[in-house]
Amino acid sequence: MANKDFNVYLSSIDKERFGIQVARAYILTSPDVDQSIEYCKIHNVNMLIARCPASNLGTVQFMEQSGFLLMDTLVYYARNLAKTPIPEDYCSIPIRPVRPGEEEAVKAVATRAFQGYYGHYHADPRLDQTKCDETYVDWAYRSCISREVADEVLVADRDGEISGFATLRFNDMEEGEGILFCVDPSAQGQGIYRSFIVQGMKWCQNNCRSRMVVSTQVTNIAVQKVWARVGFEPSTSYYTMHKWFDEV
Repeated sequence: MANKDFNVYLSSIDKERFGIQVARAYILTSPDVDQSIEYCKIHNVNMLIARCPASNLGTVQFMEQSGFLLMDTLVYYARNLAKTPIPEDYCSIPIRPVRPGEEEAVKAVATRAFQGYYGHYHADPRLDQTKCDETYVDWAYRSCISREVADEVLVADRDGEISGFATLRFNDMEEGEGILFCVDPSAQGQGIYRSFIVQGMKWCQNNCRSRMVVSTQVTNIAVQKVWARVGFEPSTSYYTMHKWFDEV
């Protein structure tokens, strides 16, 4: 019987970016692993990117035996917005929604801030590192122009110059999520990141969501400290694994 939560599909964005056939999968059980591998063989996939709950150790070990390599550990934090008040925003730099025509400014900030950022793409030595940088830049740009990517983009307006951004989306009628946060290197240390988190909570609450979630690599301790200080708590975690099917 198929697992109703198992999901595998071809990633057109990754194919366009890296020039190879890439699939993505959400895996819970060992049979999911076999099904994802079979899917990739049928569709001539070169690389599979798979996520599995960190608590499913048996499945993760089976993935390792099947040729998957660990690329990162993603941790999620959550906050109940109805339980306690949202903290005050003490940052002096205004946060506002992105305006039409500011997509290139957001892209420029992402280009500076995400250079060499160590996510699961960068952890894979077989991927072009320059193209790995471009994944976050493209993600930021598309968030500004497509509601399929993000429901809102907030920017930090420092004397008319965009110095950071935060992308947000609705997961369901109860939950909002902070997806991609970025502060320009020249503007760091001024409380902009904390402000994005606080304003993100307000955005969720103003849109009738009672819960907000955020995620990052387990090694990114600095942002997790910010989350904890404004009331977020650890929620869940996932391993990101890559499997290559041929030499490219």
